[in-house]
Amino acid sequence: MVRIAITGPESTGKSTLSRQLAEHYGTTWAPEYARVYLDAHGPDYTLTDLEEIARGQLAAEEAAVATAQRIVFVDTDLLVIKIWAEHAFGHCPAWILQKLAQQRHDLTLLLNIDLPWEPDPLREHPHMRTYFYQLYQQELRNLGIPFAEISGTGEQRLARACELVDKLLESL
Repeated sequence: MVRIAITGPESTGKSTLSRQLAEHYGTTWAPEYARVYLDAHGPDYTLTDLEEIARGQLAAEEAAVATAQRIVFVDTDLLVIKIWAEHAFGHCPAWILQKLAQQRHDLTLLLNIDLPWEPDPLREHPHMRTYFYQLYQQELRNLGIPFAEISGTGEQRLARACELVDKLLESL
């Protein structure tokens, strides 16, 4: 199974691109579990909540894999949880770091902050987008995760992502 993670700061179109890619390739995608969890429990969260979100995200990915056709797309990954936890609480639980180190996506698409910010009650940092984008870049490099950056309009993003996915599929 080919696994593609879509990651990046808030309001960069991760959910939209994940859904579009799954539709384009006729497969499944794992929605961002944090949104489901926070919709049910409210926008204030603790480190314990982030651990539940991490478990839910892993379960959502495995559920999507179970019905996928050769390729699955994952809207966010444990890197998002790591960055959230370290920013909000100063550290990330060791088990999440361990799972992140073991997590194997064939490609990670890092979405740029060049789309306009869309306000949402669950989004927190509209003025820290550059900081977080650079943090994602550095973390991906530090973890040795293969990634490509995606920029531009929605149509440009989808075209660039499909180009990268097609190239990956051809190489396998």
